Formats: sequence, structure tokens, C-alpha cells
Amino acid sequence: MREFTARFATAEEIDNWDKHVTANPNGGNMLQSDAYAAVKDGNGWLVRRLVVETSDYSSYNLLLEKKFPALDRLWYLIKGPDAAAVEDISPMLKAISTLAKEQKMNVFTIKIEPDVVESPEVAAQLKAAGLVKAPNIQSNDSTAILDISAPANEVLRSISSRARNAVRRAEREGCEVVQAEPGEDSYRKLYALMRNTMDAKGAMPLRSYEYYAKFWEEFSSRGQGHFFFVHEDGAPSVGAFVISYGSKATYKDGGSTQNRKQYGDSHLVQWAAIQRMQELGCVEYDFCGTPPAARVKDKSHPLYGLGSFKTSFTKTVTDFVGCYDLVLGPVRYKLWLKGAERIFRRLETMRTGGQFY
Repeated sequence: MREFTARFATAEEIDNWDKHVTANPNGGNMLQSDAYAAVKDGNGWLVRRLVVETSDYSSYNLLLEKKFPALDRLWYLIKGPDAAAVEDISPMLKAISTLAKEQKMNVFTIKIEPDVVESPEVAAQLKAAGLVKAPNIQSNDSTAILDISAPANEVLRSISSRARNAVRRAEREGCEVVQAEPGEDSYRKLYALMRNTMDAKGAMPLRSYEYYAKFWEEFSSRGQGHFFFVHEDGAPSVGAFVISYGSKATYKDGGSTQNRKQYGDSHLVQWAAIQRMQELGCVEYDFCGTPPAARVKDKSHPLYGLGSFKTSFTKTVTDFVGCYDLVLGPVRYKLWLKGAERIFRRLETMRTGGQFY
């Protein structure tokens, strides 16, 4: 078993954060990025930047912190720790726990959600490491990921005939995808399309416009955020916001009008985004959220419609392990489970109108 140490990042490492994160064993995650740190810092969370090291590699991770009356600190390693092997998670957490104690942080639990694929063997290893399964938080703990490392024509052949035919028909009928410049005009257009989709299908709750505008601006200002639209009768009808982060692309946000005349327009938007992500050096495209693999065909699942669309590009659904808690303060954690979390989440929503995590 490897031995790890943990520390907070230096000023130099913070200045070059994305360079370090994308060099992590699994290539990092856009939710560990400098842009996301800017979104979350002061927005209900204190952001810390954590470096966990062993002789073979270093892992750079965002650590989100909240402090609660009577409970003190919760640490949330969003999409982390980024580990070379699941066996490394336990010694990594031991090092992080030691750091918390040395710094007298009084942390009662460390919440993790590493991008490790779920399996009975992995679940047993995490349980043996003393971790407690917690409810999942991120929408892409189950997701569809398309390999886009091959040339574009090969990638197109690899997707389902349904999606491929939709793309080709949309092209044949003159549907055009426009990559729009970031800014309030694009933000307002996409948010309106997202609101339209949510009102029609109720798939996912929306945060405020101000939250999304901040999110889109932070990624776009770093050259990592990209907007794609198609129009019908002169107005935006389908829109998507896609993030390029290292070698990974993520379809983060999207929306559309209902009862459109253009067949295949939503597939064409994704295909245009995929080709642009290839140009930027990405080798995988995360469609960011589906039902779990066991329920992908379950029409009662709230993500069934989105999942059906996304799995038309890649049938494989990847289930990650999701959230686990390392309990450092058993009494305080018991209070957390028995109602404190629910109360604090309700208070946060009443105070800010936003989501807790």
C-alpha cells in the first residue's frame, strides 16, 4: 500500500491549477477546475485546494468546506480524490484526515466522490476502508461517455444508426449549427431554452440565472466554455454549453423549444460540439447524466427522456461509485444524519433560493 501526505496548494500551484489538475492520474474533472473554484468560492462554500502526494504521483483536488453551528466543518472533495487505483483512496484519506487534525480544523466528516467505476468489489473495498455510502450529489454519477479519440468519420460510424441518421438528415435539410460567442446574449438565450425544457419535462431543477451566468462566464473566460445553437424561424430552438477541460469534454447544459419542425437538430448540435471538442484535443465526451445502467430503459425514471437521447450516441452507461463519507466525528455525524443536514439544507434554500451542494 502506498503512503501519502496531504497539504494545501502553494501560490504557484494555485496560479497554475488547471495544468496540475489535468495531469492527475485520471485527467482531473471540470468540477475540480479553477473556473469551478471561482463559481463556488463565497457561494455558500469556502474553497480550499488540496494536494495529496506519494512517491509515484501527486493528485490535485478541490476541497469545498462548510462550517455549521455545533457540528463545525464538513469537507467535500468534489469528484475526488483523483486516485491512480481504488486501493489508494484509503491511504489518501488517512493523509487528509491527518492534515485536518494537524491544522485543528475540527472536521466531522469528509465527503468524497471519486470517479471510480462502481462494482461489488469496489464497494467492498470502500466499506473496508471505513467509508459510509451517502446519497449521490452530482448528476453525472451515472452518465454516457463517448470515446472521441478516433477520426470524426469513425466516431460518427460508432454511434447508433438512429443518431447517425438524425445527424445526416438534419445536415441534408439545411439545419445549421452556430457556435456563439460567450456573453449575456448567449447566456439569456440558453437559459430561456433550459427553462422551456424544464417547464415541459421537469427533468432537472434549475438554479438561478445569476448562478448559470457566473458558471458560464468563468469557464468561457478561460477558453473552456463553448456555446452551440440552432435556430428555427429566426429564434434559438436548441442550445448547448459544452466544456473542454484537458482531454475531457462535458455536455454541461442544454435546452430546446418544444414541437420543433427541424428533425435531428438536437443530434446535430451534439455532433457539431463533438467535432469542435476533437479539434481542441479532447478524447472523451461526457453527456453528463443518465439514469443508472440498470434503469436506463425504465420510463418512470425522471431522466429517462434525457438518457434515451444521450444513449443514442453511446449505449454504455457508466455508473461511478458516487458519494461516500469518512466519519471523523461520530456523534456529530449522527446528528447530521438524524436531521441536521436536512435543516441546514432547508435554511440555505430559504436564505439564498439556491441549492445546497
